[in-house]
Amino acid sequence: MKVIQLLPELNEGGVERGVVETNREFQKLGHKSHVVSAGGHMAETIKIDGGCHYTLDICSKNIISAPSRILKLRKLLNSVNPEIIHARSRIPAWLSHFANRKSRRPFVTTVHGLNSVNGYSKIMTSGDRVICVSEVIRDYIMQHYHISPKVIRVVQRGVDMDQFSPEKVDREKVSSLRSKLGLDGKFIVTSVGRITWLKDYESFIQSMARVCKNTPEAVGLIVGGYRKDKAEYFNSLKKIVSDLKMEKHILFAGNQEDMLSVYALSDIIVNASLKMGNMGRTVVEALALGKPVMATTFKGLHNLIENEKNGRIIATRDINDLTDSLLIAMKTPYREDAIRSSIPAEYTLHHMVESILSVYREIV
Repeated sequence: MKVIQLLPELNEGGVERGVVETNREFQKLGHKSHVVSAGGHMAETIKIDGGCHYTLDICSKNIISAPSRILKLRKLLNSVNPEIIHARSRIPAWLSHFANRKSRRPFVTTVHGLNSVNGYSKIMTSGDRVICVSEVIRDYIMQHYHISPKVIRVVQRGVDMDQFSPEKVDREKVSSLRSKLGLDGKFIVTSVGRITWLKDYESFIQSMARVCKNTPEAVGLIVGGYRKDKAEYFNSLKKIVSDLKMEKHILFAGNQEDMLSVYALSDIIVNASLKMGNMGRTVVEALALGKPVMATTFKGLHNLIENEKNGRIIATRDINDLTDSLLIAMKTPYREDAIRSSIPAEYTLHHMVESILSVYREIV
């Protein structure tokens, strides 16, 4: 099968890493994988893993340049002639919709989050098949859009359990990264994700300020970069750190290629996202490494976190709850093997890839 996946960029992020992994697995299984994005530091990985990457601006929301970009994408699609077009985000979906209007190749979209309900987001429900990464997202789009349940498929985000395994951790790399970041002898609480307001880093920073009063050796590690249009938000976070006099306890580490080492050097992982329509892959990756996770959840979400067993569920935008949960977790004797074994099979990379391919086969 020849598949082309489209996403805005190939920098950090769960969607981006998911595309990199599916590209690799598709190739291993004998399929021909093509990826279109505006580029990014992970684009080269697509090629290294045997896929083809095409750099095209399918990220910009500029309406004026849209016609020319649609034309370029149409030419690319005609050249590649894929059996499946799979859009992973709204702008790529819109551009694909118009570029594919005449050819009508099988079109798949994946809804990764609880997007605002409007005409712009509606495009994500226009696929011949619509993949939702959780039951919550499925119910959300069915509630707000006229979409037949017959075209929706739920496929949970999967993690490569072989890669994210305690046995694969290189202790020398972990020690080197720890020293490089100045974290020797520290209790490390890590939050992973690009710098956007949806990650609620404000609550994370303020909670860490309280935690550090009880545990001076604690450090909050924020791993993730930011786009130019998010610079103002990033600066606001740095101001909070300064106002709280937390410069020695909050570290912005930017993008990190070696996420295995990042999780390995961490003692606790925090995911305080405001829109948890799915259990983010950072949560599953951390659990796979045997790390306890503090995570927000969503009513009805089939979540992975069980209080005391592998972490704690925290309330959204509740600094007191996050602080208390961290203090409790710091005293809880978690078992690495018990945390890792708490991950259901549906959250593995193998299950995700097979499920996506099954969706493709329905419409080819």
